[in-house]
Amino acid sequence: MPALAVWTPEDGLLGALAPLGLAAACPGPVLVIDLDDGGPQYLGEQSLADLVADGPRLDDLRPGRAGVAVLRNGGVGASDASAVIEALLEGWERVVLRLPPRRRVVVPVPVVPVRLLLRGSLFGPAVGPAVYQSTPATIRLPGRGIRLPTPSRSTVASLLEGIAPPAGDRWVRAWRKVWEAPWGR
Repeated sequence: MPALAVWTPEDGLLGALAPLGLAAACPGPVLVIDLDDGGPQYLGEQSLADLVADGPRLDDLRPGRAGVAVLRNGGVGASDASAVIEALLEGWERVVLRLPPRRRVVVPVPVVPVRLLLRGSLFGPAVGPAVYQSTPATIRLPGRGIRLPTPSRSTVASLLEGIAPPAGDRWVRAWRKVWEAPWGR
């Protein structure tokens, strides 16, 4: 049950796309679960709130076909969904948890901070290793971590529309290193 949680405190768009990029970089089936009750309206028929209210079906608890499945939040708090989240973590081969940007949710998996690579100290330094999203500014990494290239417009557009980016996309490919890093494991 390899699973990682993604925490992106500085940027809403990156916060919505980072879990999708991490999931798309994974071979085989992977489930993205949004733990932010005010999170994006990801496409899909069911939400985490639906699974909490109705109980998960057997089909919900195990992967179907290969690829990325996304479970939007639907307005439920992570603590209220903890039993469903645990069941999903046990049933799926790979899981990406999307954490809220401002409230740190306690999760039973390693947390990957994703930070914008910006000049100045507007957002403060990352504590420990992090994933750094490149921006048009040329900057050295401020600490240990993985640098992601700037995503192409077509990559961003695909992910916003719920479509997988083209095979071999360089931004998605860069996320593979994140699965291999220790992140406190």
